[in-house]
Amino acid sequence: MADKIAEKRSAIAQAFSSDGFVCPITIMSEPKANDYRRQLEEAEKRFRAFDAFSQGLRRYSNLLLPFVDEITRRAEITDVIAEILGPNLLVLDVPFFIKEPKSQNFVSWHQDLHYWGLETEDEVTAWIALSPATKESGCMRFVAGSHNQRIDHRDTFHSDNMLTRGQEVLTKVDENKATDGELSAGQMSIHHGRILHASHPNNTNERRIGIAIRYIPTHARQVPGSNMSAMLVRGDDTYHNFNLCHPPSGVMEERDIQQWSKISGARNAVMMDR
Repeated sequence: MADKIAEKRSAIAQAFSSDGFVCPITIMSEPKANDYRRQLEEAEKRFRAFDAFSQGLRRYSNLLLPFVDEITRRAEITDVIAEILGPNLLVLDVPFFIKEPKSQNFVSWHQDLHYWGLETEDEVTAWIALSPATKESGCMRFVAGSHNQRIDHRDTFHSDNMLTRGQEVLTKVDENKATDGELSAGQMSIHHGRILHASHPNNTNERRIGIAIRYIPTHARQVPGSNMSAMLVRGDDTYHNFNLCHPPSGVMEERDIQQWSKISGARNAVMMDR
């Protein structure tokens, strides 16, 4: 059994290297995914009126919600990531991507690492589905092999674009060459920070809920002048290239909100400067 699991992880790593993404990968049961969704929606009911909560869902949610921190450390996820990046892992950020029923929100074609202030391209995003992500609900789409190129971007500031500045690549993407990354609740996709990816609006009557976990190896470095933080979730950090976060002490605790405010502000400064 152990040999088969190792072979599967090796195959995932090979596919990731070739295509720049892999999906679907089952990493938890549907009931467990539903339990995490329940915790999210209970927090939404309690803290929806708080700016720190709504902003926290889009940046470093793992600093404010213990169940998110728990997800980032699940061995079913980190074992796959470690096969690609090595055994010592940091989490750079954990935004939610939630599309409400009949929402026109979309994500334009872009490459993540264009904006992140990293000197390395050793990065893997794990996108965890807490609800079904289908073509109809606006699942992610990928262009296989596009992680081997760098493309210039522009800012559109489109009101329905879920990206910070409505970033999009300065090239026409052939939608016919894209792969739909459909996922069931409890499955994930993984993608490289240079892969071209996007998503369409949610045309269903159900919420589409996903969490994007940005994993980097501890040897990753920041571009000069940046001062970002990351959470150690596996192994050891002997490089100290990032300020280390502390896990949340509860749901939306004041101590954690203060940490989140400082850390998210530093990362926003890097993101908006690139």
